[in-house]
Amino acid sequence: MPTELPYAADAEVSLSYDELEVLRTQYEKELAQAHVTTQTKFNYAWGLVKSPLREHQVEGVRILQDIYRAEPARRRECLYYLALGYYKMGNYEDAKKFNGLLREKEPTNLQAQSLGQLIDRKAATDGYIGMALAGGAAAVGALLLAGLIRRAARK
Repeated sequence: MPTELPYAADAEVSLSYDELEVLRTQYEKELAQAHVTTQTKFNYAWGLVKSPLREHQVEGVRILQDIYRAEPARRRECLYYLALGYYKMGNYEDAKKFNGLLREKEPTNLQAQSLGQLIDRKAATDGYIGMALAGGAAAVGALLLAGLIRRAARK
């Protein structure tokens, strides 16, 4: 389901296996040397967040959070990908939080504006689905209860 929001293309575009493998190899090489540069961490986290695999997204968000905490000068560039990672994992509250922080710093950022629209749409859709499921469960419960009451009244 491609987005009609061109600036939020990161939400649907993943790196190829080979591209992600290049980033992973660099990260692991530096890790083995006991010095991973912030740029290598960021590149690897960026690739992981863009992945369609949840375990990659979780790891990417974890690395981005580490960078966000440890490198104040790099916080701005982490905000969008943290928001994107949380969005892709279905955690819309945190996605809104990080995207909101970016939009406070850069109100005209088109990526953040587009991602904000995607987050709002998906959160609303999931909310409607949740309400529909809850309503369906309540209806089934009411039917079962009515059947039990009817059966008890016959005896």
